[in-house]
Amino acid sequence: MPEDAEKQLPEKLARTLETLGMISDRGERIQLLIDIADRFREVPPRIARRPFPEEHRVPACESEAYVWGQVRPDGALDFHFAVENPQGISARAMAVLLGDSLSGAPLEQVAAVPQDIVYQVFGNELSMGKSMGLMGMVSMINNLAKRQLAAASMLGL
Repeated sequence: MPEDAEKQLPEKLARTLETLGMISDRGERIQLLIDIADRFREVPPRIARRPFPEEHRVPACESEAYVWGQVRPDGALDFHFAVENPQGISARAMAVLLGDSLSGAPLEQVAAVPQDIVYQVFGNELSMGKSMGLMGMVSMINNLAKRQLAAASMLGL
């Protein structure tokens, strides 16, 4: 990723990617990502309940992931996820990373997060299908941020 693009990343995401980048041992990185996936907490019932609406489903995601953005009082978003596939470790890890690092971040930065951060997190060994689903999660976050920016703009905020 070009250095100037990295400066535009939300601060928490940039730090997370930097930390992951320091782990060169593949086994160690895999274990860290499994540990991160274990921290996954599903979307709270106050946000969504099963059956989840299709408009929140991540296209092309093999793990049947869903994404929601909840507006904060300051206009930023908190991101929530559901991952229906119990084997969806990568999707759960990505949900934790995205939720922790992008919730509350400036919407302009969230909207500009590149989909290829998936490779910075997981490396290049992922199957095309898994990569597409994880990039779809990033894309949905981008779109939620863009919609919130547009809504705020229409309200003159």
